[in-house]
Amino acid sequence: MGSSDDKVVAVIMVGGPTKGTRFRPLSLNIPKPLFPLAGQPMVHHPISACKRIPNLAQIYLVGFYEEREFALYVSSISNELKVPVRYLKEDKPHGSAGCLYNFRDIIMEDSPSQIFLLNCDVCCSFPLPEMLEAHKTYGGMGTILVSKVSAESASQFGELVADPVTNEVLHYTERPETFVSDRINCGVYVFTPDIFSAIQDVSRHRKDSASDSDLFPAANMRRVSSFEALQSATKSLPSDFVRLDQDILTPLAGKKKLYTYETMDFWEQIKTPGMSLKCSGLYLHQFRVTSPHLLSSGDGTKSATIIGDVYIHPSAKIHPTAKIGPNVSISANARVGAGARLINCIVLDDVEIKDNAVVIHSIVGWKSTIGKWSRVQAEGEYNAKLGITILGESVNVEDEVVVIKSIVLPNKTLNVSVQEEIIL
Repeated sequence: MGSSDDKVVAVIMVGGPTKGTRFRPLSLNIPKPLFPLAGQPMVHHPISACKRIPNLAQIYLVGFYEEREFALYVSSISNELKVPVRYLKEDKPHGSAGCLYNFRDIIMEDSPSQIFLLNCDVCCSFPLPEMLEAHKTYGGMGTILVSKVSAESASQFGELVADPVTNEVLHYTERPETFVSDRINCGVYVFTPDIFSAIQDVSRHRKDSASDSDLFPAANMRRVSSFEALQSATKSLPSDFVRLDQDILTPLAGKKKLYTYETMDFWEQIKTPGMSLKCSGLYLHQFRVTSPHLLSSGDGTKSATIIGDVYIHPSAKIHPTAKIGPNVSISANARVGAGARLINCIVLDDVEIKDNAVVIHSIVGWKSTIGKWSRVQAEGEYNAKLGITILGESVNVEDEVVVIKSIVLPNKTLNVSVQEEIIL
């Protein structure tokens, strides 16, 4: 079980600019991990969850973004949470396990007995202390956070089969073509430092295989099955490029090394702007338990009428006759005029929403303006291409203009109504 003062470190993978293409046009202005959900940067939610881990020594953010893009945030969050947060920039792609190994010396500086690994773009309640306790009880190398999903959607993720009594992972496969299990990998893990030996073994095996191919090329000049071809493709990867799912989790399944901890709370992946709006609402709802002081209230007398879960930045100015909510997040220096109605939306910094405007199922980009009596709306189908309306930075919607189920790139002025359009 280890002593009560065993140190723990957390590694959060934040990706890079080439990884956030599905998040455009919002990622044109800001790294995807810093996009605000429920008024806080996306990466803030897993970071603040890590704060609850006993004996946490350090949090590392690993990604391809330039260090200057994270410097200000890392400094402020370290001071706010009183936990050291450090950004580590990858020099080249190493894979989800390879990046961990690449920084092994830094990660092990505090001699941690346990290492959390989290993906930045997952949205959940992050039950990390409970997961750590289960992990110590299992006594394995790693524990995976899992969730039950519908059989129809399971194939989009890593599926696993676990022993119903011991919770040992018996079988793991990444995005299978046929249904395997309705239990999926949530992209949150805790490992012992033995994970580094497992990664090193994969890297060494791949290097040896490459050497054999160079020495005996004629041995490879024969017809091969599709399975062998897949194995060959894996061997052709650089030896220091190691994927956590295919290269580590799949081979370790059934060897009493991996176990599961199932979350009964919400879980989503944040791959698109539509899902960011859904996840903002999930985090706002969670604030009722974790951070009720961040939620606004008002009955329309001295301040705006607030319905449901709403976050309003202290610097935003909201007219008392406006009606806000549910699921609304309003960022710094935004202004909302008299009689405005906001439902299920994210309003970013320096936005002005003028009198009697309506915003529903939408994201309004930085410094944008929505004119009087205008409507910006969609149907709230989070996974659909035009399921929400998105206004990029500095979009000006003039008075009495209706924008429905559309995406508008930055620096555009709309003086006529549009529906189901992408305006470049």
